[in-house]
This record gives sequence, C-alpha cells and structure tokens, in this order.
Amino acid sequence: MRLVTFIRFYRQLRGKKPVNVDAIQSMGLLAVKLGQIFALRPDLIDPERCIELQQLYSRAATIPEENSQALLAKFAPPGFNDHFQSIEPRPFAAASIGQIHRAVLKDGTKVVVKIIKSDFEASFRRDVKRMKRWIRLGLFLNPRLRKVGNPVGLLAHIEDYTLRELDLTNEIKGREELTRNAAGISQHFPMPKLRFPKMWEELSNEHILVMEEIIHPTLEKHLQAGTLSWPDMLELFRIHGAFMFGLGTFHGDLHPGNAMMDDQGNFFFIDTGAICNAPDHVRNALFGFFYFLAKGELTNAFDAMLTMADVKPTGATLATYYASMNDLYDGFVGTSVSEVSLTEQMMKTVKAAVLAGCAFGEEAFPIIRSLMYMDGMVLKGHPEVDLISSMGPYLDEFSVLIDPHSIIESQS
Repeated sequence: MRLVTFIRFYRQLRGKKPVNVDAIQSMGLLAVKLGQIFALRPDLIDPERCIELQQLYSRAATIPEENSQALLAKFAPPGFNDHFQSIEPRPFAAASIGQIHRAVLKDGTKVVVKIIKSDFEASFRRDVKRMKRWIRLGLFLNPRLRKVGNPVGLLAHIEDYTLRELDLTNEIKGREELTRNAAGISQHFPMPKLRFPKMWEELSNEHILVMEEIIHPTLEKHLQAGTLSWPDMLELFRIHGAFMFGLGTFHGDLHPGNAMMDDQGNFFFIDTGAICNAPDHVRNALFGFFYFLAKGELTNAFDAMLTMADVKPTGATLATYYASMNDLYDGFVGTSVSEVSLTEQMMKTVKAAVLAGCAFGEEAFPIIRSLMYMDGMVLKGHPEVDLISSMGPYLDEFSVLIDPHSIIESQS
C-alpha cells in the first residue's frame, strides 16, 4: 500500500465525515481486510465508525477477471482438462481473491472451478510490507495506539488470514477439519443439518479448486426473499455456536454469502479456507457472558467477561466497569434487535471491557465478527425477535461442552 493510499485509508478511519465504503474498496483488498478488522475495534476508533465499516463484510472487494484458459494452462495439475466435458470460460462469480467457473466432469457431474489470480500473492505481500512501514510511522505519530491495541499484530493477523485464503488447498483442509470435529461430538451434540460440498482433491492445488456445484440459495438470498425462518436461523446459530464455543475451531468467515440452505433446512458451509481457533480463555469468557446474560444474571455475565483480563480489576476501575456494564444492559434482555442492535451493544461492551483491562487480541475477532453476522441476519430477517432470550436454550445445550459456572469460579 503506497503512502498516499495509506493516508486516504487513515482519513477514513479517523476523519469527521462518514466512512466511504466505496472509497475503501477502490484502495484494494488489503484496505478492505484492514477495514473489516477495524470494524471490530471500538477501542481503536470511534464505535460509530465501526458500525459504518461493517458494510465491508457484505460488500467484499473483487479482483479483475483474468483469462481462465491461460490461468489453467499455467496452474492446473497435469491432465486437468482430460477430466472435463466442459469448463465455461467466463466466470459466473468473483470472490475477493479469485474467480469461479461452472464446469461438467466427464461423468456428467456438475462442479465449479475456483481459480486464484496469477500474481495476486506477490502484489498482496508487497502491499503488506509497505503497510507495515506506514503503521509504524502512524504509531510514532500517535503513541496512544500502543496502549489500546497492536496495529502491527493486527496486520500480521490479516496477512496470515489472507495468505491462507490464497492457498485453495486450505479449503479442503478446512472442510475436513470441520467435518472431523463435528463427528467427534456427534454422540452428545449431533448436527444432522450440517453439510459441506464435495471436493476433488486430486484435481485441485494451491491455485485451483474443483468442488461440487451447490445450487441452493445462499442465506443472503433467503434473507432477501424472506424464506429464512426464525427456527432455521436459530438452528444455524446452534451449529455455528457449537463450533465457536464448544470446540473453539470454526469457520472464520461465515457471513450470509458463505452458507447455503436447501428446502429441508440443511446448511451447506462453503469457503472454508480460513478456519479459526479461539483459545479457551476467549471462547469461555464470551460463552459465559452470553450464557448468564440470557438468564438475566448480569453480575455473573460481567464477571465472565473479566476472565479475559490478565489481572482482575479492583477498586475504582472495577466499580466503573460494573457501573458501565449495568448501564449498558439495564433492560437489554427482552428487547428486540430492532430496538437495540447486538452489534452496537457488543461495540460498547468491548470498549468497557478494554478499559477494565480485558485483552481482545486477534483471536477474539472472528467470534465477535460471527456474532455480528448473526445480529445482521436477525435484523434483516426477523427484527421483532429478542435474540438474547432466544439464544438461551441453545446456550444451555452448549453447556454440555462447557461448564459456564467454572468460568467465573476461575476468576475468583
């Protein structure tokens, strides 16, 4: 990222005008990825700007289309074309890192072929290297950032996350890991409605991925059509929540475009290249917070959040924390998402917790982001419901995997 681009991006984060999402997208993929991370950091930038930046999750940047035949000739495994009746030369969709083509195997199976742009990794690494330079300069000019965050660490997280996406074999590994973990808890926590597309590992590599064509609508399309029922949405939360809170290994970017649902209510998870692993103290703290919050046990909920602090606050700091949290959550349980957005509430909660000494490192972002995705889906599809109270029975079910009372006891 060049200096002039960095300055433009910085102004979007710190300026007085509302965030211009289109302007950030025009700066390239690194700017989009950075914007998505800062959308979850009210301790670094103004919470209202965080909300505005969250549009980047549903308006991901795309890259220009490239000649598919040239890319396949350069990157496909030997004899690749011999396995296909046809491969459509024009992509029907473009992801943030590549393009996707419909194809038919020799046996008539309909598949899709995802192709990574040829020089994308080199240009991305170059942008990251430049960005590290400008972030260090920003830290020098604004030392306060050192006290409330680790921008260089954030950039390292983005670099790792994106480079894993650029290697399409990680989608195969991610699918296998999620499938294996789901099977491991199936005896006491079955997930019969979870599905994954078939992938042809022998026809795939770092740049090419061949997988089953799933024609079912994405959750985004279901939301637009009004066909994602409230029980369906809660089932999605049950599945994804089991991975996040129960296992700590989960789909790192399960937005409404990365999941599909068939007529029987089965969910298909796609784009599994970025699997996230949350440390026990992170997932336990967030699970305990929501578990007790759904039951109206506010003090226990606030204490569960404090388990993310290296040292539990005392005295005036602790009193200020409790006062802030009680003010935030007075009357919150029982309200609909249209009245109080979980996303806004989490932004304020994170800020209050950070001031009390809680550390929200990069490993906490994917869980918080997933909860915000859920909030966004509820707000769009069922704004009249009380999400927190509705989560209660599912959080009780997760307690088979985590004992919520042991979380706050560990802080005593």
